[in-house]
Amino acid sequence: MNGTDVERAGERRILVVSHTARPEAIAATVEAVTALRDAGVTPVFTEPDRSEYAPHLDIALTEELGVDCAVSDLEIAIVLGGDGTILRAAEVLRGSECPIVGVNLGHVGFLAEAERTDLQTTIELVLARTYTVEERVTLDVRATLGDEVIADTWALNEASVEKRRRMLEVVIGVDGRALSSFACDGVVIATPTGSTAYAFSAGGPVVWPGVQAMVLVPIAAHTLFDRPIVVGTDSTLRVRILPENIGPGVLWCDGRRRTELPAGSTIEVRRSPRSVRLARLNEAVFTDRLVRKFHLPVSGWRRQPGVPHA
Repeated sequence: MNGTDVERAGERRILVVSHTARPEAIAATVEAVTALRDAGVTPVFTEPDRSEYAPHLDIALTEELGVDCAVSDLEIAIVLGGDGTILRAAEVLRGSECPIVGVNLGHVGFLAEAERTDLQTTIELVLARTYTVEERVTLDVRATLGDEVIADTWALNEASVEKRRRMLEVVIGVDGRALSSFACDGVVIATPTGSTAYAFSAGGPVVWPGVQAMVLVPIAAHTLFDRPIVVGTDSTLRVRILPENIGPGVLWCDGRRRTELPAGSTIEVRRSPRSVRLARLNEAVFTDRLVRKFHLPVSGWRRQPGVPHA
């Protein structure tokens, strides 16, 4: 290792993931990059983000991921945006040890750890390495048609099998055994992390992040057995679009990765050996996060102002 390599090895690099769709995101990103540079830390961008931010900051003071540094060189990722931006960061960092801390610039921002007003504090805690890391379950998703693999992908939140035009005729199964058959608008299979996203909107249960489980939620099913089911992470969930189905379906993973599903397709979902690492800056319990993000009314459960209890 030469002198330059030794010097670079001692540098701290933090990935910044953002977008330029809103002025607030641009301002927050410039603020974050400035704070990192002032602390002697090198901000790193993916190539698309670096190009987008070229008009807004001095790109020469940043590095490009995959060109100037590897994912393994990253200490942590600061994500500025909503849940969609955090899911994009998770896609970039999948399989690495790099944790993600989100600063919410969107609406609910359930995956985010902090709000825009907490940005400076968030950066200070990240620089001081004052955070813990949670390992979040992810899903391996495979779609086949006969012997052909038509999708081999993954999801942090959910995999959804949805109709394109007409209702889907499906069979759902667990661990190789058929459970029920019905017509529906779709089926969502979610992790605990994703239980508060699409699955929640479809009528699924809220699952605490530490629970080792997967949730299957039918969407507008024409059957008496239309309740969500919860299985352990050692199980395999299956959705098969019946061959006689009229028209194709579509597979979405985290609302980002899309695959057309011809009639007769089979989708198998199991726990992935790869997790996504989320950084937590405080010890706030999940119950409080639910109350805050969904604005749940809890005043009737308080003994005294500011002290919730059950």
